Amino acid sequence: MNPNHSNTLQSFIGGRWIGSTAALALNSAIDGRPVAHTHAERIDFDEALTHARKQGLSSLLALDFQQRATLLRTLAKYLNEHKEVLYAISLHTGATRSDSWIDIEGGTGTLFAYASMGSNELPSGNLVHEGPAFPLGKLGQFVGSHILVPRGGVAVHINAFNFPVWGVLEKFAPTFLAGMPCIVKPATATSYLTEALVRLIDASGILPVGSLQLIIGSSGDLLDRLLGQDVVTFTGSADTAAMLRVNPNLIRHSVPFNAEADSLNCAILGPDVTPDDEEFDLFVKEVAREMTTKAGQKCTAIRRAIVPRQHIDALTEKLRARLAKVTVGDPHLDNVRMGPLASKAQQNDVAERLALLAQGNEIAFGASDGFNPLGEGVANGAFFAPTLVVCRNPLLNDAVHDLEAFGPVSTLMAYDDFDEALNLAARGRGSLVGSLFTHDPKVAAKAIPAMAAWHGRLLILDKAAAAESTGHGSPLPQLKHGGPGRAGGGEELGGVRAVKHYLQRAAVQGSPTMLAAVVGEHVRGAVVRESAVHPFRHHFEDLQIGDSLLTHRRTVSEADLVNFGGVSGDYFYMHFDEVAAKESPFGKRIAHGYFVLSAAAGLFVSPAPGPVLANYGLDTLRFVKPVGIGDTIQARLTCKRKIDRNRKDVNGVGQGVVAWDVEVSNQLGELVASYDILTLVAKHN
Repeated sequence: MNPNHSNTLQSFIGGRWIGSTAALALNSAIDGRPVAHTHAERIDFDEALTHARKQGLSSLLALDFQQRATLLRTLAKYLNEHKEVLYAISLHTGATRSDSWIDIEGGTGTLFAYASMGSNELPSGNLVHEGPAFPLGKLGQFVGSHILVPRGGVAVHINAFNFPVWGVLEKFAPTFLAGMPCIVKPATATSYLTEALVRLIDASGILPVGSLQLIIGSSGDLLDRLLGQDVVTFTGSADTAAMLRVNPNLIRHSVPFNAEADSLNCAILGPDVTPDDEEFDLFVKEVAREMTTKAGQKCTAIRRAIVPRQHIDALTEKLRARLAKVTVGDPHLDNVRMGPLASKAQQNDVAERLALLAQGNEIAFGASDGFNPLGEGVANGAFFAPTLVVCRNPLLNDAVHDLEAFGPVSTLMAYDDFDEALNLAARGRGSLVGSLFTHDPKVAAKAIPAMAAWHGRLLILDKAAAAESTGHGSPLPQLKHGGPGRAGGGEELGGVRAVKHYLQRAAVQGSPTMLAAVVGEHVRGAVVRESAVHPFRHHFEDLQIGDSLLTHRRTVSEADLVNFGGVSGDYFYMHFDEVAAKESPFGKRIAHGYFVLSAAAGLFVSPAPGPVLANYGLDTLRFVKPVGIGDTIQARLTCKRKIDRNRKDVNGVGQGVVAWDVEVSNQLGELVASYDILTLVAKHN
């Protein structure tokens, strides 16, 4: 793993790899043989933070959101090209090929997702305007809005042992996009895989200097050195999260602390589902999959399967049959479907917790049901039998709602009515995810609002969704990951929301002209620039925010309504029925809203071929006031926002995105229509 220092892992601090003296042995989960050692050398955390604050911040903020998104995509491609290096090492963590796919390619997939979000949803530059601006006075010359800017600090990511690759990359991607250097501290047990990942990243030369540093072993006094602009994220046990979040220095400096903790996630089989329904089998399949994927070592795994009492025996038998087919053993073997736990310590912990869960309950399937891991040396490995616990009186058993055996263990529990099922779900005191299996929309409509108060993500699974479902336990980059209460109260992923966690929000007040200068986009009421050259005749580089055109006027006629109705097929009574229109709130016939839109385009478009290549959408369209026959309209077109996505067309010509603010007014100067038009605009070469 580390060619320069035998199998002693190294930390990546201050732009160099440090550590040569072997310390703690890290053993293979398969056979207990040493895979690597941590290093004995102490880390200078002052050096790490100084490197991040100086080299890291300056190199990251020399780029903008779009450029950082491009680098994320490049990094994702590079890691996919070298993924087999990671797959080979991942076997020692106990992961099968499919388990490792979740960790490794799930991680690079998250990089790709954030690269796409960054290029499509974030602006050029390093400031996000959370607009639109809104007036704070009657004259329109005092407005307010919100902006998001880089925090100017360092992110410390403390990760769990179960996803040594994805756990790093899913936090790194939004942090990097936000322009924040990060220091990663993986769980020691599987840190050899994270070290291999960071070595690949370092060897690629893709990231700016200081973007990413790695701690092998203890984080020492790192948290004691952080400041108010820094951020700490943690994934792991609820107990450790509770200890870290009360660090006196974090409290003193109000350092944001985001925790994602293990939780007693549930799956509920709806009262409408019978053994003859497809949803019944989907439930069995999902519970068994969540028990055995990653040997149950997922913070999102189903720990409590809540089912109608009349079906608990049938479900027990189906789950027993499915679990009996799971081949456990050395993940090097092609026929193995479940590997060992990550370490002997984890094996002991799961065994202790299962013993407590078993008290007063039944073990419906477990080690006594032919458990015999395949492979050489597996007797020294950290294997654990898939174990199904049955609790027939969950209202009277606190352990099943309080204790988590972080392995291939799940408890089947009975409910008598649906309100009881929802109460049992809430007994988990906050979870990352919950699932409901039902084919009745009324059941879903009742359950989901109640469950949402206690869960970060909710899956409703019926036969229609099953073919495309990503499953109960799979966090997605586009959706929030995190949950209330026991689950840590934090939030990760969720699209661009995750990037905003690493930015600082500020309210800004002032004149429209001043606000436009700050946010880098046109704000209505700001000074505009008009010239003899139509704005559509400018290439992307030459356009400036505030370039504007006030068009000539057009008076709407009876013929306009008739012709537009004929072309569009829109003969709505408000446009053609004189009597009905007079009886309406408007008191007269009015023009089609889309006629007003089309007529405005006719007023402001420059028809000749030129730098504006295409119109690909409208945003924020509002028809503010009706336009009647005889009204006269006029449009103002203003360059509102430019986004340079650093892309070229098939001919190699660069192009950028320009958003234009369009105001359509009547003869009284009243706004009748308002919208943004989005265009692709060519660069010079």
